[in-house]
Amino acid sequence: MNDDELLRYSRHILLPQIELDGQQKLLESRVLLIGLGGLGSPVLQYLAASGVGQLILVDHDVVELSNVQRQICHGTQDVGKTKVQSAIEEVMRINSGIFVEGFEQKADAKLLSSLLPKVDLVLDCSDNATIRYLINDACIAHQVPWVSAAAVALQGQIICFDPRLADQPCYRCLYPEIHDEQKNCATSGILAPVVGVIGTLQAVEAIKMLTGIGEPILGRLQTFDALAGQWASWGLQKNQSCVSCAK
Repeated sequence: MNDDELLRYSRHILLPQIELDGQQKLLESRVLLIGLGGLGSPVLQYLAASGVGQLILVDHDVVELSNVQRQICHGTQDVGKTKVQSAIEEVMRINSGIFVEGFEQKADAKLLSSLLPKVDLVLDCSDNATIRYLINDACIAHQVPWVSAAAVALQGQIICFDPRLADQPCYRCLYPEIHDEQKNCATSGILAPVVGVIGTLQAVEAIKMLTGIGEPILGRLQTFDALAGQWASWGLQKNQSCVSCAK
């Protein structure tokens, strides 16, 4: 690290859990971020500010006016831009010292297969069950850990998966099957700060997994009820007959 980086990341370096070694791990990390909406926005901003050295962004969508109520890495002036373009501009505004690359497309099996061997962690901010199943299977195949989250209306949830650990469950252990009638923000609405709460926690979990500090939210689903102001934790066991991760 040069003098500017030592100053920029000094509050991280002061933490005994991180110090110089932990910050260096962040600077050397490569993270794939899928989805640049309400969840992806705070994840992107905090990982960029924290000095994650390489961010790979995937999103097929364009910024619309209805997005900016909660997707805080995009502003009114970004309406009409692709979310990837807007997000890259936001990363450069926050921290031009890191590398960022974007793919303006949906995450599919082919793209994931090409990108996962190059990354240390995947952040699922897609809010799409079909994509999560693809991420789950690709991460198992390439032995890459990932952090998944979702939020709708006044509720949110987050969980971490690490296929490198043989006893850990996967996404399909949690949800063997999800049907198309699941709730989403377009039909059920979303309180703007709820995605901020969940997305920010995703960034925390990402930093923990990249640096090896603390205990990631593995083997348990954390849920948040904004209306009641309450968190709950739900234990999850590996499904020994899971079609994705059982051996």
